Amino acid sequence: MKKKISVKQIILIQMAIVLYTFSGIAGKFAASYELLSVPFILCIGLELFILGCYAIIWQQIIKRFPLSIAYVNRATTVFWSLLWAFLIFNERITWKNILGIVIIFTGIMVVNSDEY
Repeated sequence: MKKKISVKQIILIQMAIVLYTFSGIAGKFAASYELLSVPFILCIGLELFILGCYAIIWQQIIKRFPLSIAYVNRATTVFWSLLWAFLIFNERITWKNILGIVIIFTGIMVVNSDEY
């Protein structure tokens, strides 16, 4: 049985991946506080909560999608992390970052457009 993955399915996977990248944001915020201070513990707690939610959602994704599709889409974590670094932490984006993202997305499009 051959079928294509739909745009809706890709969006659902991407929503889970965006959730996962939020854990990195919480971790970066935690790093700005003194070890074991209340804000540090709150950020780490938030990070663990996000990772727990992501783990449950990811288990459902890999149950419903071929692993080749699910895991190739995880590569977009680089894009989302770069976007958050720019928007939230005012980090610089270089042409090498953009080139890397283009290469990653090209590979994802090739895999996602293939029939299985």
